Amino acid sequence: MKPDVLIAGGGVAGSTLAILLGRAGLAVELFERDDFPREKACGEGLMPAGVAVLRRLGLVDGVGGMPFRGVRYHFRGRVVSGRFPAGAGPREGLAQRRVVLDRVLFEAAAGTAGVRARTKAMVEGPIVERGRVTGLMIDGAAHRAPLIVAADGVHSRIRRALGLDRALRRRRLGMRAHFRVADGFEASPWVDIYLGKGHELYVASLPRGELLVAALADAEPLHAPAEILFERWWHAQPLLAERLRGASRLTPVRGTFPLAGARSGTAPGVVLLGDAAGALDPIAGGGMTHALQGAELLARFASRGVAEADSWFPEFERGRAALLRDYATVTRGMLWLARHPGLVPPALGALRSWPTALSHLLGVAGGTRALFEFGPSRRLGGRI
Repeated sequence: MKPDVLIAGGGVAGSTLAILLGRAGLAVELFERDDFPREKACGEGLMPAGVAVLRRLGLVDGVGGMPFRGVRYHFRGRVVSGRFPAGAGPREGLAQRRVVLDRVLFEAAAGTAGVRARTKAMVEGPIVERGRVTGLMIDGAAHRAPLIVAADGVHSRIRRALGLDRALRRRRLGMRAHFRVADGFEASPWVDIYLGKGHELYVASLPRGELLVAALADAEPLHAPAEILFERWWHAQPLLAERLRGASRLTPVRGTFPLAGARSGTAPGVVLLGDAAGALDPIAGGGMTHALQGAELLARFASRGVAEADSWFPEFERGRAALLRDYATVTRGMLWLARHPGLVPPALGALRSWPTALSHLLGVAGGTRALFEFGPSRRLGGRI
């Protein structure tokens, strides 16, 4: 049977899309260059709107994870906590190792009728004929379908080959490592964010007594190797250093650089999905959630007919932009504040005095609230 859709990349976006398209009766071929389990530099926190997608997929129990109710911000001894707001959907996020999430989604895709999933399949680039992407070169062989989806990550080979890369003005580096905490340290129901000079640390409790420590930093200037700076940063935070006292390191520091953008999320015959479509800065923690939501949105459009994909691309792009608009506004605000550390104390003081505002902003970041609408967002149900 000839495929209706080829998907390059079996991560969160690609596997989710394959599941949804297969369930809709389409023939899908999914190609992943790695094998599972695989390690990635990732914040590993799934926001409430992402948890809602997993529920609709029927996979939330399989993914598991540690629930978190909101975020605690730490800056020079000051702590400000905010909960996700109440609404029609989940009020908690989930923290889980990326190796688990990827494995569960890929195995679900491989087990979906109509989906043929392969690992260790190297996607070498797009096939372009008469100005339109008509297929993919994979391990030296040509594969064609009416619709091609590039879900091959922040350093997308397909995006680069099509000339759709866009350099971001602010070059940022992401890093992460995992620890197993010593006996006596209980799991925290919060994601803790420690604000430092030119960097932020993100800490989340994971199952089996594990702890994620992730960092985001301005890539320029870094005056020492990233791994050394990573150690210095968490040692400089007394509460975090105490939490890691006696902990054992489970994984080495793993990073990704640079975080890249895209000039366009579509081109004739091809859709960029997930981080391949251009990564928003991870400072607000929505990357995996947006991959899930974007896959849902694309699946609804693809069900109209993959042969007519070019005709619905503009509407799909407008829908995706609407899905991300408020989150992008919050992200830009957080980046601006990070560049002006002198304003952080008054900002945190204001949020502490106005907890409903902080909860609302966390709802925007979590995908359950619109920025200028105090109440549950229609985005939670995947509608635009």
